Amino acid sequence: MTAMTDASTTVPAGLPHRPLNRADLDAMPDDGHCYELIDGVLVVSPAPRIRHQDAVAGMYRLLFAACPADLKVLFAPVDVALSDDTVMQPDLVVARREDFTEHDLPTTPVLAVEVLSRSTRAFDLLLKRDRLQRPGCAHYWVVDPDVPTIWAWKLVDDVYVEVGHADGDDLLTVSEPFPLEVAPSSLADGPQRSQ
Repeated sequence: MTAMTDASTTVPAGLPHRPLNRADLDAMPDDGHCYELIDGVLVVSPAPRIRHQDAVAGMYRLLFAACPADLKVLFAPVDVALSDDTVMQPDLVVARREDFTEHDLPTTPVLAVEVLSRSTRAFDLLLKRDRLQRPGCAHYWVVDPDVPTIWAWKLVDDVYVEVGHADGDDLLTVSEPFPLEVAPSSLADGPQRSQ
């Protein structure tokens, strides 16, 4: 059994020497780290920075306002259980309301959104993207709050194709999975209160 970790995290002691499964993941400590499984490999990430959380909050607000009634938007931690050995927690998920259980989302979301952190950048852009593409997650977006920038991919013939990209004050405009416009720079400080 192997584990991928950021330098500031540690793997819990006593893990079995075999590919891990959902039961092993459920036994992880509640210590502020994010624990995910990719094909039986444990991935441990530290608690995110404030800039990351601001971007997640800003995206959540926009998605929630635009989301049609048959879909639901949730932010991490929500387990997306693709199989017994692959359970991920995208920063934001949009899925059909009836697909959620009280415990998790046991199928692919309609949209998964990741906000990059230094510790998760390669994981989000490569492994997580690939692992969501394989079972058919229709849309995958990535926000980089440090640039700021946002990329949008759509599944076309079982492969993600870029359908939008915006930097700074430029607008990303998409029509699927529902119409939305977002300037990456607007996510930098999270949602603002009305005066």
